[in-house]
Amino acid sequence: MSAAPAAEPVRLHVNGVEHDVVCDPDTPLLYALRNDLGLVGAKFGCGLGLCGACNVLVDGHPTHSCDTPVWAVAGKRITTVEGLGQDGRPHRLQETFVEAQALQCGYCTSGMIVTAAALLEREPEVDEAGVRRALDGNLCRCGAHNRIVRAVLCARPCAGRATGTT
Repeated sequence: MSAAPAAEPVRLHVNGVEHDVVCDPDTPLLYALRNDLGLVGAKFGCGLGLCGACNVLVDGHPTHSCDTPVWAVAGKRITTVEGLGQDGRPHRLQETFVEAQALQCGYCTSGMIVTAAALLEREPEVDEAGVRRALDGNLCRCGAHNRIVRAVLCARPCAGRATGTT
């Protein structure tokens, strides 16, 4: 019988702040965020990286935190939905999700928002088809996908122009 792996400090850079989290290095990032750092925006959905409810940004890329061990993100920039806004103001996507009533039960919302934030960062003038492709790995069981897509389109820097939303 082998001994359980020893907990050791892992340095995580979350929402612009360095944290030393003492845990088994194979601990899923989601657990460290929620249980050790109190950041509960990312949700446990499927536990297999298939639904997107747990998505966070790692160096700007959407990442399933439920199946990403903390050792794999040590030293990388992690951004949760709580870290998207600046100076106490919500991120534009957070505002447009409310305006477009793109929240039903809210379980998928943080994963949708961080995934959309990465999309708009790399492709600010994305069209509806591009938004749908980018969010394809994020499940919404409430059926709010059309409103979610509309919220993302409204958050684009070019949203003052005709958007052709659904």
